[in-house]
Amino acid sequence: MAFLRRQGIAAARVAVGSDSAGGGLTAALINRPRAGGDEKPACAWLVSPWIDLAMSGSTLASKDAADPLIHEPYLEELATAYLPATLDRKDPRVSPLFVDLRGFPPVLVQVGSDETLLDDAVRFAAAAGAADVAVTLEIWPRMIHAWPLWNARLEAGRRALASAGAFISAALSPA
Repeated sequence: MAFLRRQGIAAARVAVGSDSAGGGLTAALINRPRAGGDEKPACAWLVSPWIDLAMSGSTLASKDAADPLIHEPYLEELATAYLPATLDRKDPRVSPLFVDLRGFPPVLVQVGSDETLLDDAVRFAAAAGAADVAVTLEIWPRMIHAWPLWNARLEAGRRALASAGAFISAALSPA
């Protein structure tokens, strides 16, 4: 955000978003300026976010057979490579599920019903709502991890991107 602000771009004209681990990084990025008192972006878009590196979500097990892409051993390998062994995996800097979300910008969370990370998305949306954040949770039936990235071949991916575009456009529109 600081870089964009130095370029003369108002925070109210910035949308931030990403998928998977990038969704977690997006939430962590937004929390940094909030913690320092800086302006927040207009909105956030999280697709299939991995926001709990402690991996405490129940769908890691219950959706394991349905999601062909993301499995707990793979996530464990990634988390181990990414984090120092001494860092608590529930540290809000790396697991935004555990951040105080009060003051977070409006957020759109999109997730597939067949994802192992479904519980991460649902718990994040619930925490955001409980913190009075304007949150929209879209659970797409029978979709797997990061399905909008396959928009060239999936109608549901194209519809998810259109929904995200409408959300971002509305957030960036002048009041």
